[in-house]
Amino acid sequence: MFTGIVQGTAILVSVVDKEGFRTFEMALPPELCEGLATGASVSHNGVCLTVTAIEGSHIWVDLMRETLRLTNLGAVEVGERINIERAARFGDEIGGHAMSGHVVCMAELVEMEEAPNNRRLWFRVPADQGRFLFDKGYIGVDGISLTIGEVRPADTAGAPRFCVNLIPETLARTTLGDRSPGDHVNIEIDPQTQAIVETVERVMASRG
Repeated sequence: MFTGIVQGTAILVSVVDKEGFRTFEMALPPELCEGLATGASVSHNGVCLTVTAIEGSHIWVDLMRETLRLTNLGAVEVGERINIERAARFGDEIGGHAMSGHVVCMAELVEMEEAPNNRRLWFRVPADQGRFLFDKGYIGVDGISLTIGEVRPADTAGAPRFCVNLIPETLARTTLGDRSPGDHVNIEIDPQTQAIVETVERVMASRG
């Protein structure tokens, strides 16, 4: 489990590509390597990946075909930064919201609104995910626990939009400060919201 509180960013050092498969070598901040062991789970842009090898502050992780299809990790290039969070431990403070590290889709950044001390980002999500979006609800964006500011109805292509408001600390500590319109981010729907919505849908369907 993760909390959505990004602990730092890591640099993609090298990539080994095979058919439907990638291996990343990541350079982590040294403080994030303390106590880390092979087999541990680490969130990369919100994607739960297993550490397969460690050498100093460098770790290696494997990405399967489904991960490459569903997430933006397949497009990350050597030298780029990735949001990193170590798995939560029993007794840790949950500063964000409970996240599984299972990305459901990508969203496109379509608009940015600047203000003196914050930034508002608008994202477009696939139509089938719109029913899980609610004003003031939780959402995971590239592994960051955020509160949805507003949800707008679907556009002509059937894709709903939502916005998040970012404080300077979030912009400085994560990769969202580097994002620009046209970029794609990983989305994890709040699991509690998803469970409630799907339960209501099943109940309504059973009543005909």
